[in-house]
Amino acid sequence: MLSRLMSGSVRSLEREFTCTVRLLDDTEYTCSIQRDAKGQYLFDLICHHLNLLEKDYFGIRYVDPDKQRHWLEFTKSISKQMKSQPPFTMCLRVKFYPPDPAALKEEITRYLVFLQLKRDLYHGRLLCKTSDAAVLAAYILQAEIGDYDPGKHPEGYSSKFQFFPKHSEKLERRIAEIHKTELMGQTPETSELNFLQKAQMLETYGVDPHPCKDVSGNPAFLAFTPFGFVVLQGNKRVHFLKWNEVTKLKFEGKTFHIYANQKEVSASVIGAEDTDRKIILTYFAPTPEACKHLWKCGVENQAFYKLEKSSQVRTVSSSNLFFKGSRFRYSGRVAKEVMEQSAKIKREPPEIHRAGLVPSRSCPSITHGPRLSSVPRTRRRAVHISIMEGLESLRDSAHSTPVRSVSHGEAFIPRSRSQAAGAESSDGSAVIADETYSPLDSVLPTPVSEHSLELAASRHINGAPCSIEEEKESEAGTPAGAEPGEPGADRAVSLLQPAALSEAEQVNKFVLSVLRLLLVTIGLLFVLLLLLIVLTESDLDVAFLRDIRQTPEFEQFHYEYFCPLRRWFACKLRWVGGLLVNK
Repeated sequence: MLSRLMSGSVRSLEREFTCTVRLLDDTEYTCSIQRDAKGQYLFDLICHHLNLLEKDYFGIRYVDPDKQRHWLEFTKSISKQMKSQPPFTMCLRVKFYPPDPAALKEEITRYLVFLQLKRDLYHGRLLCKTSDAAVLAAYILQAEIGDYDPGKHPEGYSSKFQFFPKHSEKLERRIAEIHKTELMGQTPETSELNFLQKAQMLETYGVDPHPCKDVSGNPAFLAFTPFGFVVLQGNKRVHFLKWNEVTKLKFEGKTFHIYANQKEVSASVIGAEDTDRKIILTYFAPTPEACKHLWKCGVENQAFYKLEKSSQVRTVSSSNLFFKGSRFRYSGRVAKEVMEQSAKIKREPPEIHRAGLVPSRSCPSITHGPRLSSVPRTRRRAVHISIMEGLESLRDSAHSTPVRSVSHGEAFIPRSRSQAAGAESSDGSAVIADETYSPLDSVLPTPVSEHSLELAASRHINGAPCSIEEEKESEAGTPAGAEPGEPGADRAVSLLQPAALSEAEQVNKFVLSVLRLLLVTIGLLFVLLLLLIVLTESDLDVAFLRDIRQTPEFEQFHYEYFCPLRRWFACKLRWVGGLLVNK
């Protein structure tokens, strides 16, 4: 606390700060900003440096001293958002993934999205099946080293580059095979376009993973995508809610709630009408700050992808009561406005300077893209991230944009209905990869704590599926597959005891909310009473008060109600005073 106060006093004395922003190609853009400069000013500087017009898909990310990631708010002062001392270090990342990245107007925008997706693939956020991974890696090879040349590319050349957190020799051979036989003659622009089209079809496209735990204590990753809200567990997508189905996002402390209405049709009834099924999903974030960040990301994504116009954006509260919780409002344009604006762009395509992959003899490595043209106050440095660097570099990991997932029923996706139905089951679950989803960038320094009380208390809220065997063994105090005396059995007993307190906890929360409402009501009545006394008893000659006193309604209230009430109070006070004097 003392260091933050000191840092605040130091910031107030400085007129300019140095700010360094790491770009998607791992170059660094450094500039000086005024103390009262807002985030929009810095973002415009970067976009001008990159010659970027379709800039609404991008954002600036930073990490606070508590290792919590944030998106820089463009309407607020930069110095007030940063909790650390200058110089400030941030990163440019894709904030809103385009629903169809191949349809972007300008090549520079597509190229930056390509760099982001390549980074997602490397850090394990764009997780996919082995067959898809081989194709994506081959596209990267073709885009950055060109056609296969036996003289330049010896046997096993694909193993010199690191495309994923980990991969096998079999996958390396498959990558080289596709690169040699199927991609000959493709230009870098064509390979990048094919990469975008392939990545967009994946379940984990555009997923920004937020690590949480469900009501049963199982790890999960929550994400907001161009097509809706998804939950990833293991190697499956266990929940998917389209944006038009999500009705409300709410958080309190570490608890995050998603409210939705899903339409369902009874297959047994011919000609049955669609019925709305209300869904409430509950998850627990590692910290209250992480939960608030999750909520703000959800509010922004829902506004960007769901609304027709930015004029429809409203301030959102995290609580049902206006005097409780956080309030937040998305301040940018929405997706439809961005696409309409992009269609009006008419200029010569800006030049793009690409750099090829540079293998390392010591360990497999891969660059994260090209070197863009430089401007004054810009430092460049080529960064080749190895496997160990990818695991150990908290700075880069914390700033990297996590992953987003694709829905199969939206109009944005170039798929047939039969393909969509085959890819997605009736309960919204789908297999996303051959291995467990575990992106490197989502490992927060603060571990997800055990919420045994909260998890058990809210299990029924989340509608967690439970088999008959689980219900029977829960009544007996033993989970499925666990014998009495095992650790699993002890945990089941500990969960059953708090479950009995769930109703009491809900009552306590309700009572607290009612008490807060009562206190606010009493406060408002007290303020109105003071205003009434000022109007009737004071001699203040203010235009505002004079106008109120001259209204017929106030005069009627004053003579018919207030004066008799005042006389009654005065009589009672005299009576009480007489009793005290006689005693």
